[in-house]
Amino acid sequence: MKKRIKLTFPQHLVKEPVIFTMAKKYDVMPNIRRARVTETVGEMVLELEGKDENLEKGIQSLRDQGINVELIEGDIVE
Repeated sequence: MKKRIKLTFPQHLVKEPVIFTMAKKYDVMPNIRRARVTETVGEMVLELEGKDENLEKGIQSLRDQGINVELIEGDIVE
């Protein structure tokens, strides 16, 4: 299964490997479609692939860290 999401990172997580950690822990394959990172904010559009249960757990782990997660419908390259 695939899910498309937009992430907005708080400043304290901009330099942390949260996507790598989530992907490894929950056996999810991320495909970064777009990203913008500054010293104070990070935004990223991802396509995640994996088992539905793993995707849900991975996305919830991002939310639990304070990352804003929005599900995207339709074409992700605008």
